[in-house]
Amino acid sequence: MTVSKTAEKTAEKSAEKPADAAKGRKDASEPQAEALQLGELSEQLGYVLKRAQLKVFENFLRCMASLQLTPAQFSVLLLVEKNPGRNQTEIASTLGILRPNFVAMLDNLESRDLCARIRSTNDRRSHILVLTDKGKAVLARAKKLVATKHEARLNDLLGQANREALIEMLAKIANEF
Repeated sequence: MTVSKTAEKTAEKSAEKPADAAKGRKDASEPQAEALQLGELSEQLGYVLKRAQLKVFENFLRCMASLQLTPAQFSVLLLVEKNPGRNQTEIASTLGILRPNFVAMLDNLESRDLCARIRSTNDRRSHILVLTDKGKAVLARAKKLVATKHEARLNDLLGQANREALIEMLAKIANEF
C-alpha cells in the first residue's frame, strides 16, 4: 500500500500551498510580507489531512452550488437512499454528526422537501428517514455532478491506483486509530 512519487510530490506541494497562497494575495494597503514558514507543521499528518479536506470540500461546494448541497447533506441523502427504514439516530451516528446538528440539518432538508421523517411503527419515539420524490431526483443529479466533476477531478489529480491506495489508508486511520 504505497503512494507513488507523483502523489508524494503532490502532497509536498499541498503542504506548501498555504504559504504560496499568501504570496499570491495582493492588498494595496499592505506591503507584501514574507510567507509564513510552516516548519514541522507541513509534516504533520493531521495538518496535511485538514488542508486537503478543506480543498476537497471547497471543490465539492463549487460542484454542488446549483443544488445547494453540503458534503454532510449529500452524505445524509446517500445513506437514507441506501438504508431504507433506518432511523435518524442511526444515520447521525454513522456519519458522526451530533444530535442537535443533525436535527437542524434534517429540518433544512425537510423544508426543501428532500426528505421526510416518519414516526416508526415499532418505536413511537423514533423517526424513520425517507427520501421524497424531489429528494430522489436531487440526489440523482448530485451523484452525476459528484462523479463527473468532483470525483473526476480527484481522479485526474491522483490517478486511479493512488486514489484507491489513499482511500485504503484513510479507511485504516478511520477504523483503527
